[in-house]
Amino acid sequence: MRYLCLILIVACVAPFLGAGDATTLDPALQRAVDEATADAALDGITLEITSGVRTREYQQQLLDEGIKTYGSERVARQYVNTPDRSTHVTGKAVDIGPTDAAYWLAQHGARYGLCQIYANEIWHFERVIEAGGTCPPQLPDASRPS
Repeated sequence: MRYLCLILIVACVAPFLGAGDATTLDPALQRAVDEATADAALDGITLEITSGVRTREYQQQLLDEGIKTYGSERVARQYVNTPDRSTHVTGKAVDIGPTDAAYWLAQHGARYGLCQIYANEIWHFERVIEAGGTCPPQLPDASRPS
């Protein structure tokens, strides 16, 4: 009976998550952030994930709010990705705060494989390299293809 209940819960919840949506951060990303958090603390910096995994619906809500704030989708897209392109939806991105922690991670992130992806978003990091590698050049903003 326990297994049947679990199957029913998954069957009822899965359609709301969307195809390919994550419910947790990518394990390698989580490990890298955990290691960076510990090392940042040694430097007196409190590093926190301010946003991690997002549902498609929440990502769309953020985009809709951006359109209202900036007056057009074109401008909003510089700061907010669509649900289809957001790496938050797939569990492969984190936003880091407070600001001093984001700047610390921008300086030290490659040591953990964490890179600032967009030049206009000091808080947005993804694990796109192996620890100790070289981060790729930043994209100007979220509207640019990665």
